[in-house]
Amino acid sequence: MHHNLNLNWLRSFEAAARLLSFTAASREIGLTQTAVSQHIKALETQLGDKLFLRRPKSLHLTDVGKAYLLTVREALDTIEMSTTGLFGPRQARTITLRASMAFIMWVSPKLDGFLRDHPCISIKLVTSIWKNPSDQHPVDVDIILAPKGHARSDLELLSDETIVPIFSATSDRKITTPRDLLRQPPIHIMGFDDHWARYLSAQALKPAGSGGRLITDTSTAAIEMVAAGLGCAVIIERFAQAAIETGQKVRIVGEPIALGQSHYLMRTERRAAVQAQVEAFESWLRHQF
Repeated sequence: MHHNLNLNWLRSFEAAARLLSFTAASREIGLTQTAVSQHIKALETQLGDKLFLRRPKSLHLTDVGKAYLLTVREALDTIEMSTTGLFGPRQARTITLRASMAFIMWVSPKLDGFLRDHPCISIKLVTSIWKNPSDQHPVDVDIILAPKGHARSDLELLSDETIVPIFSATSDRKITTPRDLLRQPPIHIMGFDDHWARYLSAQALKPAGSGGRLITDTSTAAIEMVAAGLGCAVIIERFAQAAIETGQKVRIVGEPIALGQSHYLMRTERRAAVQAQVEAFESWLRHQF
């Protein structure tokens, strides 16, 4: 005759025996204290023996409970190892963030705190460079850069942005006035806004010409070019500051001016399976701004 044992009873017993508290066990395994207590009673009834000594302010294992704990713990460990070996580790809830490469580089150093506070959430980061309409990736958090004051019901403002000129930190060339920028090779970033033209216009200056220009499609590449001493670029201030903080050999060589664009959180259709995780991440992201 086999004992008809419920696996959940055994899990509740192992947690309660290890923690010597039904309340602590309930928090660990995600059940109510009443459910854990009922599991233990059902297990004791099935076994025909007491596993715990219940006192008003304490909980202790009986001798048979202590002996049974070793066997149950070993059995649960064996089941877990076999399941992991055959089917892989348990998957955390994964949410997908889509943003520009520069935004991803800015937010990445900050993610450690979020992941530490939310051990059951994984984050997939994908770039939004020239998005392909045929992409089938489900996107849970979509960050875009759009004109300031963009009035759309699906957009939530995160931050208005400013731009600054950056130059190599290892160069001995001095840039003390906006006009000095005209003497440096310009590095342009393709996009919906000509940062160079906007910055120079704010200083009542005009571009010196187009000879010898470098053009890239990401601020990240522009930062690398500047660090290599290839010229000067104008990028979003928060990205410039992040590059400096992470050790990139660049320096800011001018006062910030308004970009006229803002970062927005674009609302997407929520997947029910990760709705709580997405809400937690979005709340954390707002705090970063």
